[in-house]
Order: sequence, then structure tokens, then C-alpha cells
Amino acid sequence: MREIVTLQIGGAGNAIGDAFWHVISHEHGVDYASGRFGGTSQLQLERINVFFNATASKRFYARSILIDTEASTVQRLSASSQLYRPENFVAGNESAGNNFARGYHTDGAAILDQVLDNTRREVESVDSLQGFQLLHSIGGGTGSGLTSLIMEALVEQYPDNLLCNYVTIPSPNMSQVVVEPYNALLSIPALVNNSHLTFCLDNEALFQICNRNLKIEMSGHEHINHIVALTMSGITTCLRFPGQLNAGLRKIYVNMVPFPRLHFLIPGFAPLVTCKQQQFSKGTVSELVQQIFSSNNLLCAVDLRKGKLLTAAGIFRGRMSPREVDQLMTGVRNKNLNNFVDWIPNNIKTAICDIPPRGLKMSATFIGNTTAIQTLFQRLLDGSISMLRRKAHLHWYTGEGMEEREFTDAQEELQNIIEDYRGSGGEGGAADGNDEDSGDEGATTNGPQCTYCAD
Repeated sequence: MREIVTLQIGGAGNAIGDAFWHVISHEHGVDYASGRFGGTSQLQLERINVFFNATASKRFYARSILIDTEASTVQRLSASSQLYRPENFVAGNESAGNNFARGYHTDGAAILDQVLDNTRREVESVDSLQGFQLLHSIGGGTGSGLTSLIMEALVEQYPDNLLCNYVTIPSPNMSQVVVEPYNALLSIPALVNNSHLTFCLDNEALFQICNRNLKIEMSGHEHINHIVALTMSGITTCLRFPGQLNAGLRKIYVNMVPFPRLHFLIPGFAPLVTCKQQQFSKGTVSELVQQIFSSNNLLCAVDLRKGKLLTAAGIFRGRMSPREVDQLMTGVRNKNLNNFVDWIPNNIKTAICDIPPRGLKMSATFIGNTTAIQTLFQRLLDGSISMLRRKAHLHWYTGEGMEEREFTDAQEELQNIIEDYRGSGGEGGAADGNDEDSGDEGATTNGPQCTYCAD
């Protein structure tokens, strides 16, 4: 079995991680509160060890390390479920205060050894480690600074294993922290040099999905965390259930990353509709294919039409014809040749899993490696340049042991990755599609008809 160890870091990382464990525990028939198996299919147990460990008392617990520099977040999760192993909660004494330097040099460094000890225990308990899955934001101090520190240590101690990051990237339109541009900037070198697969998430795009696609009013982050969890569930489907392609992190890495530095991927999901909207959808594979190539269904505020796709993958769930899926995905490329780079002839891949997600008859998850992501990096660069020019808030970082040179080096790294993407595909656009989509009830376990509909 090719197991994965999950590290959820900081407030955002733990919130997304908790939503992820909610989703996949239901799919595998594991009760979230108790960790007991109550499923009805042997398929739910066949590859459950990829993400879960089994105990002698026939309970399952998440193979996850829950990390934060302050204790409140992990204490809340500890009280909410027995799915988490008590020893795997790692908390510091004081918040990193939205400061990369405190997460990297002081408060985060104080708990690094405990994080690595817990990680080593989980690694030694598995038969064949596939890699690590890190969930975090780069806008805060813990998710940026401590994650960078952890990644450096993991690469040093486990050089043969893959690091897969699900990263929440700050947006100026949704900013809650003044120094977010600094934290995001300083995180880039670690992501470029140490991560193998980086899935980029954006609160702005997620809130737009809730407002535009789902027509729901936002009072918190529960809905957007669930959307991210559904997408993560789709990406990991072929790791957890029998599939025809992308059976492991290594295969996703080989298929999606043409050059080691160009590993920043845009995820998407379809259908993103309420159960009321499902009544008016066709419920066809063609509809799903149209939606996953639409910028409206992407979890990052990037317009595919403003770049070229280096590689793309569609992971489909539910009972459908493999031939139809292949024809539709190939048709997208053939109709939009100018939207794909011409130096990778077969750069669009598909995978199919017969088991649909909870509450849907079929779904599709998109993974795209597009040159349009340079607009996101340019946005991060511009935000940091304007602040660094005046040296605004810089004293908070230099006071914790950082040097101004580290900021300019990070800006240089970010500019280099922009140039790498710009040179790999040039100017162009990508395939686009319609917004409405399909879905129906029925999945591996019982559940509500629709997560987004109010009772």
C-alpha cells in the first residue's frame, strides 16, 4: 500500500484538513466522530490505508499531524472527533502573529522537533510511504513561515518522497492581514524549490463560486472549506479507489509537471450547484467536461483564456463510458489547439473511478498546469514591491532575525518563476466552457442531498 502522511498547518490548514477528513471518512464508511467503520462495501476498505491507520480495536484514525503555533485551533479539533490521534496534535504557546519571521525563526522553530518526531512515528508505521500532503495558507505567519521550515526538514530527511501542497493564496480583494504580501512572497522560495506538486487555492475564487454558482450568503468559511475538500477528494480518488490513470502521487507528478519548477497547478471541480439547480441540468458527461474547463469552476482566480495549458487532467467519478470521456476530452483539445502548448502532443489525461462522491451521481475534478498562473504570481510580486519600496512594516520581520536581503531574494525567485511560465507557453488562451452542470443523489454512504441548501 502506498500511504500518505498529511500535515495540516495553521488555522486555514487545519480548517481545510478537518473538512477533508469529514468528506473522505464518509466516502470510506468511517464515522467521523468515533472512527468506527460502518460502510457497506469492500471497496471502501480496499485502499483505506492510504490515508487512515487501523487500531487493534478496529477503529480508524487519520494519518495526520495537526500543527499550529497557538493551541485554540487544535484543541477544538481534538474535542470534535476521535478520528485524530491525541499524540498528533502539536501546538505552541503563542500565535505567530501573522508574521512569517515568527513562524520560521522563533515560535515555529520551537515546535519543529515535535512536528518531525510525530511525522517520523507515522512514517515508520507504514509499509511504503508515497509522500506528504501539506495543507496551509501562505497569508498568515504559521502557514507561511512554519510550513517553509517543515518543508526544508522533510526534503532533507525524506529526499525520495514527494511533497504535495494545497496552498491558500491571499487575494488583495479578500485581504484580512496587512502583511499578507510579505508572508506570501517569503513562502515562494520554499514552494518552488521543495514542493513537487502545489495546488493553488484562492479565497476570492471560492467566494465567487459561492455567490455566483451556488447563490448562497457567506457567514464563514464552512462552505468554501467543503468545496476545497470535495476537490481534494476528487484529486485523491484514484489513490483511494480503483482507477484507470493517476494511481499515485508519482504518476500525477509525471503527467502534470513538464519541468521541476513548473509544478503550480490549478484545481477545479464540477458540478458546483445546489440540489435545486440539479433539477435543470442535463446530467451528462459532456456537461461536466464543459464545466471543468470553465474559469468559473476553478478554485483559483485565474482566467485560463489568458494563458496556455501545458498539461491538464480530468478525474471523473461515477458510472460513465471511458470511450465517451476520452473522446470529449480529446475533442476539447482538438477544438482549442491554440490554447494548448504545441510541444507536448498528448498533454491532456483522463482518469475514471466508478464510485461517485457523496450526494452526486457523477463528478469531475480538473487539474491544470497553465501559463496563466503567471498573473497570480505577478499579483503577489506587485503587492510586495509597493510595500517594500517604502519598507513598510519591515521592522516586524527584521526584529525577529530576518534580513532585508531575504525579501529581495524572494522577489527575484518569484520573478524567475514568472519568466519560466512566460517562456514555456508564450501568450495565448485556454479552453473555456459553460457554467451550469449536473449531479444527482447516490454515493458510497448515506448523506444529505446537498451541502449548500438550507433546511
